[in-house]
Amino acid sequence: MDTASATPKDQLRRVIDEQPDDSSFEEILKELAFAAMVERGLADSRAGRTISHEEMRKTLESWRR
Repeated sequence: MDTASATPKDQLRRVIDEQPDDSSFEEILKELAFAAMVERGLADSRAGRTISHEEMRKTLESWRR
């Protein structure tokens, strides 16, 4: 199934199914959270909600002050 057309439920099932059988509850939750963050980042990228490396560098430098 194409991940673009998969429902969130389908995507979660895929992530869970890819985990080893001896995975702990916490490990599975971490993988689910990571997959959600990646999907959110990809959606932001597709929608043009990005900044340049230079803008990010300036932002990080401002946090050091």
